[in-house]
Amino acid sequence: MKILGIETSCDETAAAVVENGVHVMSNIIASQVPLHQQTGGVVPEVAAREHVLKMIPVIEQALKEAKVQLRDIDAIAATQGPGLLSSLIIGTCTASALALSCRKPLIGVNHIAGHIYANWLNRDADAIPFPAIILTASGGHNELVLMKAHAKFTLLGETLDDAAGEAFDKVARLLGLGYPGGPQVARAAHAGNPNRYAFPKAYMHEQSYDFSFSGLKTAVLNLVKAEHTVNGLLSEEFISDCAASFQDAVCEILSDKLLRAVKTHNAKSALLSGGVSANQRLREIIGNKISHGYFFDHKGRKQDIGRKPEFYFPSDYSFCTDNAAMIAGSAFFSHTSGKEKTAVYGRSLLADPNLSLYYSRER
Repeated sequence: MKILGIETSCDETAAAVVENGVHVMSNIIASQVPLHQQTGGVVPEVAAREHVLKMIPVIEQALKEAKVQLRDIDAIAATQGPGLLSSLIIGTCTASALALSCRKPLIGVNHIAGHIYANWLNRDADAIPFPAIILTASGGHNELVLMKAHAKFTLLGETLDDAAGEAFDKVARLLGLGYPGGPQVARAAHAGNPNRYAFPKAYMHEQSYDFSFSGLKTAVLNLVKAEHTVNGLLSEEFISDCAASFQDAVCEILSDKLLRAVKTHNAKSALLSGGVSANQRLREIIGNKISHGYFFDHKGRKQDIGRKPEFYFPSDYSFCTDNAAMIAGSAFFSHTSGKEKTAVYGRSLLADPNLSLYYSRER
């Protein structure tokens, strides 16, 4: 089954053709990063205008690279949310028009489900064992999800304020590193001392899987202000050490909560997804903790993981950030599992009031 996926939830205009949910035949992404670097972040109206300009050329290129035509496509999938409404409208209206004109099924995909299924791209459909715990971390979201089977999700925890990727962007701005913040902070941290500054780690109460990074951002802000007061301009050493200390604080929180969920649910696999899954330090810390067989709880006590899970992250960096291959892949598994939210001809996906990915939330 060949699915044409369309992704326009934020500032990437993307289209892809994916066969049977895993085989990526094409994955075209038109990035707007140079445009938004001028303002230090995404301006929704500007992003939407760029989507209008890039949408059709990107789809044409995706079909050309996959060596197929629209008549060869079995279904069309598009991100229906969450995301910037003005950007989502461009993608969903385009997908609806294509589905209506070509008489193809139209499948709406939750953006977070897309990030989760990025782990299956260019892998065997049965490669990842269930139950699985997935940590999704990006600029706009943070979730811990229990996945017992394809398209069967339980939300364990989510961000209460700022997502990890958003914190990376804000800290990068404080340190004068530019946009997007994730790669910039990681690059500066590579030469830094992660133990120089003891930033706070918000674990919340003992049983919580929720995340909070607003306090960590404030701690970095106060440190930067103090450094400006004492020394004026920020030194390269300060920037590197601050970036490294901040990055490790984020990675410790994310990794410890992921592995506590793995232990609690006796999961066979642990997965990373979202833009922050591209962070090498996060991958390294999680891999080391799994290899050593322990993590630390909210009071700093060592906890054995129990059964060591298999550790997965997207097989290509282009699958970490927003892309359309993950949307097409997710659409296949939701379609074959009978769990898709919308599969109709030519109806606006935004007409569906239920954009929730999850069928339950663990309390």
